[in-house]
Amino acid sequence: MSDARADADARRLGRVLPVERWPDADEASRMRWFSPRALGPRQAEQRTWIPAMVPWRASLEGEVTPAVLSWYRRFALGRPGVLVVEATGVRDVPSGPLLRIGHDRYLPGLRRLCREVREASGGRTLLLIQLIDFLALKRRPTRERFFLRFLIVDRALRLRAATALEEPECLELPEDDFRQRLLALDPSQEEALLSPRQLEDLRRGYRERVTDTQLPEVRDLPRTLPGRFAEAADRARRAGFDGVELHYAHAYTMASFLSRLNTRTDGYGDSDAGRLRLPLEVLAAVRARVGDELVVGARLLGDEAISGGSRIEDAERASLALARAGLDFVSVSKGGKFEDARAPKVGEAIYPYTGPSGHECMPTVRIEGGCFGRNVPLASRIRLALRDAGLDTPVVTAGGIASPWQAEAILDRGEADFVAAARQSLADPDWLLKTRRGHGEQVRRCFFTNYCEALDQHQREVTCQRWDRLDLDELPAEERSRDGARRLTAP
Repeated sequence: MSDARADADARRLGRVLPVERWPDADEASRMRWFSPRALGPRQAEQRTWIPAMVPWRASLEGEVTPAVLSWYRRFALGRPGVLVVEATGVRDVPSGPLLRIGHDRYLPGLRRLCREVREASGGRTLLLIQLIDFLALKRRPTRERFFLRFLIVDRALRLRAATALEEPECLELPEDDFRQRLLALDPSQEEALLSPRQLEDLRRGYRERVTDTQLPEVRDLPRTLPGRFAEAADRARRAGFDGVELHYAHAYTMASFLSRLNTRTDGYGDSDAGRLRLPLEVLAAVRARVGDELVVGARLLGDEAISGGSRIEDAERASLALARAGLDFVSVSKGGKFEDARAPKVGEAIYPYTGPSGHECMPTVRIEGGCFGRNVPLASRIRLALRDAGLDTPVVTAGGIASPWQAEAILDRGEADFVAAARQSLADPDWLLKTRRGHGEQVRRCFFTNYCEALDQHQREVTCQRWDRLDLDELPAEERSRDGARRLTAP
């Protein structure tokens, strides 16, 4: 490493949560973080947890690739108590280089993935897979494509144009001529002519909502999703996973049903019971398919962190309902919503971690109030609600976990049952093993600058600035990113 790079790294480490003394091996052996805990029908050897991270290494058809196997094998070598495979689509639809589980043809690759993790961890890591559904999302169009192709021309739009432009002929213009007339407008006139939804489609790209019940596929989600999740969970069982994590968080379909912004009037929104109905039906369908053989948990939001969105009281209510229905764990996150995300550039898709709620989901050292353990209070509130109700459902916390003493204190205070670390585990997949063996001073520490998140935003292979240039010239092409500029696995 160059002296300049070393100096820059030292400055960044000055902002990282300090660890004045790492535990020796004897101390680590007595730490609660490295002690066992029941997780539904399984027993985790430790309360250490690596949550789902999307590395963008699958094939464009959603298949497991050698790069996917290497990614998860590398984490398994560090022997975490629980490792969660990335958000994996339950529908068999194109979704870029993201894993899918919506068809039996994905089983051979997923079986190989399970075998790799079992071998690398010596069978000591529980392996879960996160199951996700998401709605249609389009890239932000050019004005020309929007007005000439995508915009739906109806009577309401023509009436607004005739009134705002004081041009009654807009009511009868041929559609092609009308579109050309709109395209010729000054952008400052768009707000007077377009509905809020049309304006958003133009400036942020088209995005389906669960409230778009005029669309048959969206209207029928309560009928189709329980079966899709159940079939995906059954494939996970047949592939050899220990369990599944239902993705009920962030900007995606199931979280949107849980959200206070869900105003569906068909019994699946617009009230506490309505918003909980589909998440409970999905859980019931999954449990009916896999029985008590698999761990079945969920990732959900302790706070949506957006205007009008759900808050911790809603998360407590949802967690209690799901736990009473048989959920094996609750993994708590925060924010990460489309509603307050930054508008994308033309030709790019909106990304739900670029606004204030996204910064709460993945806080950095630059965020006001600090990032270390920032979201632990949400998990603590949910755990307390569960325990007050007589439920022993484990709660997983995450967000800015950067030292073993920090994790231990969370467990000692009863704020969570498992403590997860994503970015620190990416910086050093061996950090848990090093800590247990008394070699914590060798841990490569995360800077919490979200270098990795910036790669994720553009669907580039996720790596870490702490290692993705190390010994790069010695690596064969298949171990480098598509552009050849970064190594794909930690040294």
